[in-house]
Order: sequence, then structure tokens, then C-alpha cells
Amino acid sequence: MKLIRYGKPGQEKPGIIDAEGNARSVVDLIDDWNGENLTAKVLAKIAKINPAKLPLVKPKTRLGPPVARPQKFIAIGLNFTDHAMETGNPIPKEPVVFNKWTSCIVGPNDDVMLPKNSVKSDWEVELGVVIGTQARNVSKKDALNHVVGYCLINDVSEREFQMERGQTWDKGKGFDTFGPIGPWLVTADEVGNPGKLAMWLDVNGVRQQTGSTKTMIFDVATIMSYCSMLMTLEPGDIITTGTPPGVGLGKKPNPVFLKPGDVMTLGIEKLGEQKQTVVKFKTTKA
Repeated sequence: MKLIRYGKPGQEKPGIIDAEGNARSVVDLIDDWNGENLTAKVLAKIAKINPAKLPLVKPKTRLGPPVARPQKFIAIGLNFTDHAMETGNPIPKEPVVFNKWTSCIVGPNDDVMLPKNSVKSDWEVELGVVIGTQARNVSKKDALNHVVGYCLINDVSEREFQMERGQTWDKGKGFDTFGPIGPWLVTADEVGNPGKLAMWLDVNGVRQQTGSTKTMIFDVATIMSYCSMLMTLEPGDIITTGTPPGVGLGKKPNPVFLKPGDVMTLGIEKLGEQKQTVVKFKTTKA
């Protein structure tokens, strides 16, 4: 199934996409697509219902992030050899783990706002993994049994804050709007092998990234097992698993970074597409 959340920011409701590509509401069945409802039992219940009997969502209704209120938004860095090389970093011997703050999460087609004083904001198409059952110290063999599904993520990054303002990457990764997720969460049974998915990203209609999850240094099972050693993974938690080469930081001889008016479009095989317009910093009003 393809799970969606639709409506105005902060007021999203749960739904699914039917076989014809129509959005259908499941608001009468569950309150939201949160960790509590991302279970085999709930999904099986909804799968038994004829989608034609579910209310249609009005066309062109905004799609929000497909998972409500994840406890953790975990990220893996330098997980493609070519990407590590283009950014001047060594090939990691273990997964590079950092945080994206959950407050950065937005819908797949929402605007991306440049941070105040940003000069090096960048793009990164990535495969997202959503946890379905609690995972603590799980083996690689068992890891994928804890995954409910997968989604498309743009791991937007401010490189100056990430790499030039201290030792923690987190401060360059979690700015507001730096976590577009969606358009939907595709359940694991529909995706199949997450290690064979084509990936791409364009800026202003020009292809910047072309890759595949098959060239990841650490596959999804390895990442899941490793992260579950560091922390307990809870239902609804999201792990974004790294980007292929072609980011703005890696452009030679001169890096290229995002500016207001730029448009990013990106996609992953089986997981849909996103489109974001870059806008300048805006002060939040009380």
C-alpha cells in the first residue's frame, strides 16, 4: 500500500493511494499514520477494505509527510563511495550516524527555506526507511522484519554549518524545511528489495544526481542493525540512508549551492517524486 497524509500543515489526515492513483481517506478508520498505527495488524485491516468504498480526497490537496510525529529522524552520511570521494572524505569503515531534527520535516512539495545567513545549502536525494516494530540490538538477518516501509527524502544540508562550524554535522542538517518526506510511505511488501532502486535529482530541470541504492556502502539491513545497537528504534522512526554523487558541494572546479527561486525535483523508483521551490529566510511570527 501507499500511505499518505493530506491537508494543511499541522492538520494532516491519513489516507491511502488506490490502484488508479486516487487519494482515499481512511480518517474514519484510524486517527493518523503514527507509530501506533504503522503495524501489520492495522495495515492488514485496511488492506481488506475495497478502496472504492473509501472517501475520495479532493484533487490537488496538499500532501504532508506520510508519517506523523516520528520520535527520531536518523541520518546516515557518506554511504556512497563516489559521494564520499566528491566531498573529500574518507570511505567510512562504519556507518556515519547523525540527527535531523524532527522539526525540519515537511511535505514532499513544500517550499525549502534557506536558513538565515546561509551560503552553502545543498541537495541530497535519499532512501528513507520507516520502522514498524521496536528494534533493539537486532541482527542483520532479522533487521528488515522491523521495517514497515520506505519513502523518498531530500536530505537538504547547509554545508557551512555542517562542516565549518564545529564537529557536529547536526547543526547543518536540521534547519526548518530541511526534511521533505513523501509523497507517500510505500509498505515493504510492495517495494520488495530496497537495494535495487534507481534514484535521481534535478535542479532547475538539469540532472544533478543519478544513482541506485545498489551502490550503497552499507545496505538497509546493515544500517538497521547498526542503529539498533546505538539506540532503540521505535515504530514511526525514520532513517535516511545516504545520497549518491552529484551534490552541489562536489561540483568541480566550483561548488554550486541553492539560491531563492531554484526548483528541486527528485525521485526514487517505486517511491514517487517530489518538487520543492527554494525560498529566502522568513522570520517566524509569534
